[in-house]
Amino acid sequence: MNVPLLDLKAQYATIRADVERALAELFAEQHFILGPAVERFENEMKAYTRAGHAIGVASGSDALLLALMALEVGPHDAVVTTPFTFFATAGSIVRTGARLVFADIDPATFNIAPDAAAAALAGASRNARRTVLMPVHLYGRVAEMAELSAVAARHGAPIVEDAAQAVGARCAGRMAGTFGAVGALSFFPSKNLGAAGDAGMVLSSDDELANRLRMLRTHGSVRRYFHERVGINSRLDALQAALLSVKLSHLERWNEGRRQRAAAYSRRFRERGLDPGPIRVPDPADGEHVFHQYVIRAERRDALRDRLTRAGVETQVYYPVPLHRQPCFQSLGFRDGEFPHAEQASRECLALPIYPELRDDPLDHVVETIAGFYRGS
Repeated sequence: MNVPLLDLKAQYATIRADVERALAELFAEQHFILGPAVERFENEMKAYTRAGHAIGVASGSDALLLALMALEVGPHDAVVTTPFTFFATAGSIVRTGARLVFADIDPATFNIAPDAAAAALAGASRNARRTVLMPVHLYGRVAEMAELSAVAARHGAPIVEDAAQAVGARCAGRMAGTFGAVGALSFFPSKNLGAAGDAGMVLSSDDELANRLRMLRTHGSVRRYFHERVGINSRLDALQAALLSVKLSHLERWNEGRRQRAAAYSRRFRERGLDPGPIRVPDPADGEHVFHQYVIRAERRDALRDRLTRAGVETQVYYPVPLHRQPCFQSLGFRDGEFPHAEQASRECLALPIYPELRDDPLDHVVETIAGFYRGS
């Protein structure tokens, strides 16, 4: 049995007619850069997230960069983030010229630990004009934003949320991406709300920041050929916006399907005595985790992954190398062992197939293959 990590074809089959209709209307209008389709999707996301502003951009990576640019982060500033995340988080910081500062993760959640963030902000503030905190809501679970917000407030540090993996995730009823000054979303095709290519969004309830973001995404221009700032070209394509509008109406149902599939995995692992044991399953975070990925911690992770591959099960490691150990950051002076929880997670984490349409038979095949591996059979 072959079990893909994600089956986008199964999703598309359920919405094909609506997508084709929306794209046909767009091609009839021939308005592909910004325009009505983008404005409509921005308004829909504004209502869905309850953010003051939702600004479509070309990618999640650009959303992070534009958020920092709007806050005027530069070479005399320091940005604190997690070393256990996708590269774009740290890459956006370095591109502004700011000092990249890492704080270790909470091993129970994989998100930045509030006590580590507090220590990093305190250290960075001694020789920086300003500090910024960039938490990541990894795998679809919201970071400890109440504690992190208090920590950031003590240091006067604005918060930029990397919510690229957490569209629709909540904490105490509040959407990921709406806790800080700015929130960044990604609509990469594999995300819970995925486009047909690169696409992203910036959320903010600060009117001045939102106006600046809109300017920065169009080369720093409000009026054509008149440039107030040096921005970039990062506009959400109307094609992507039209598709995402169709998908947004299904997002809550899809996220609930992911939660149900995650619960089915965790229940089966516990029934077989695997957790607690050789694996540890993710905490559902009181039902507000959206499980962009279902990531277990596994003893002998690489050997287990090989067994799953031979059994036709696709898996992935997010992430095999923590950011402080990436070659491009070696000149910044980070050391092996400096962030032990992130390093341990990189050796143990394994993402299993998860998507709303995942049926019981392939899910059981994944679980039985893992159980057989640890039984030695």
